[in-house]
Amino acid sequence: MFPDGNRREFLDPSALSRLSGLPLFARRPMMGSVSGRHPSPHRGASVEFAEYRKYVPGDDLRRLDWRAYGRTDRFYVKEFEADTNLRCCLVLDTSGSMDFGSGDITKLQYALKIAGALSYLAVQQGDAIGLSCVAEDMIQNIPPRRNPAHLMHVFDTLEKAVPKDGTQLTSVLHELAETIRQRALIVIISDFFVEPAELRSCFEHLQFRKHDVTAFHLLDPQELGFEFRRPMRFLDMEGGPAIFAEPNEIADRYHKALQEYLENLKQVVLQTGIDYHRTVIDEDYEKVLTQFLAGRTRARGVR
Repeated sequence: MFPDGNRREFLDPSALSRLSGLPLFARRPMMGSVSGRHPSPHRGASVEFAEYRKYVPGDDLRRLDWRAYGRTDRFYVKEFEADTNLRCCLVLDTSGSMDFGSGDITKLQYALKIAGALSYLAVQQGDAIGLSCVAEDMIQNIPPRRNPAHLMHVFDTLEKAVPKDGTQLTSVLHELAETIRQRALIVIISDFFVEPAELRSCFEHLQFRKHDVTAFHLLDPQELGFEFRRPMRFLDMEGGPAIFAEPNEIADRYHKALQEYLENLKQVVLQTGIDYHRTVIDEDYEKVLTQFLAGRTRARGVR
């Protein structure tokens, strides 16, 4: 489970063993470098029939469909879906707000569990994994590779991740849309303290470049409930000024602003069609990942 002998706090061997029974599939055709389990935009050899096309000189005669010739007196060639490997690029928000957690775990610690598990699962099934850590800039950028030694490098980087500073998530996502040359599964793990309209532009840019986009939106229970009983000093964890307030006086406005933000984000998700998962960090991350993987397995079955 740990080839370098190091035990990582964000990795649970028993959870990884259970999750390994569910494959990680792409929702869009991928362009990999070796044969794999994911659909490709190119035709090739697999058990998944794609279509017939007319024979042209030079085609492999073994792919002629003689039954179709018997029915139509014309030569047709069978084409099949080509399967390839996947590039999975994790985008991890390491801005200051990810250090918040009202319970036993912070948002960044929860994000590390998701990122670590997906990294392990991808490499185990022969796919490539990459990692970008984002705060006020791109703190770290590891291109996707598929060997176990590279996986240890990803784990080391996750282990050293520190939440600090503000966030420039949107500008980094636009940068990644241009710099990740081939189609990839882009998994964004963040609390998305960004205007939904700006996120729409990012998601559309990534999809225009043929990437398969997934977002894990991490929220703390206290952010949803806002259950404070006495005057509090609220700190901006990304460098803004602190605010001293009576919670009862601002609770209604807070909930109204939160619901407006979540509704606007919901509209962005519906309009762009990304694979979005709102996740409260007191949920079992293994259950969250099981639902994510199972949903992609079902989508694979109807492609």
